[in-house]
Amino acid sequence: MSGFRTLTSTSVVLRETNIDTDQIIPARFLSTTERVGLGKHAFNDWRWQSEGVPNPAFAFNQPHNAGRSILLAGRNFGCGSSREHAPWALTDLGLRAIVSSEIADIFRGNSLKNGLLPIVLDEADVQTLMQRPDDALTIDVAARELRTPDGRVYAFPLDGFSQTCLLEGVDQLGYLLGRTPDIERYESEHAR
Repeated sequence: MSGFRTLTSTSVVLRETNIDTDQIIPARFLSTTERVGLGKHAFNDWRWQSEGVPNPAFAFNQPHNAGRSILLAGRNFGCGSSREHAPWALTDLGLRAIVSSEIADIFRGNSLKNGLLPIVLDEADVQTLMQRPDDALTIDVAARELRTPDGRVYAFPLDGFSQTCLLEGVDQLGYLLGRTPDIERYESEHAR
């Protein structure tokens, strides 16, 4: 997992609401504990036609969306089961941030633990951003802001611990391991 302070990208738009984790990564692809390779199955049942041919109408199959790392999604994104494979699939697909007016709590927590930034903004703001997906949005994790090329600034909530982990590119365990000298010093100073 790599950390990031800022991210600038255009966006992929999925207007659908109530996109659940089974739509993000269908259950039949959950037989692995490997994070790499799940991106090809992200949104599988929407991306591929029955013959295994890409669905040209689906946003992630459209050539102009290639390489975009911000997803603008409809309300209630990530609802459903608590599968950690969902953020794994999205990061393997190349996404670094999801912007929606409502993101399911468990999905949000799993995303933050895996380097995927869930950003919650007002519905009207998300709809405004969806009207201009080709604008290069800048996400500043340190400032907790999303900025548009025309100068609009949207502040978003992000707790301090998650912010630190994103900036450092670590999960909870990586954060603790990075503080091993401090932990050892504390333990030696407070030994019985």
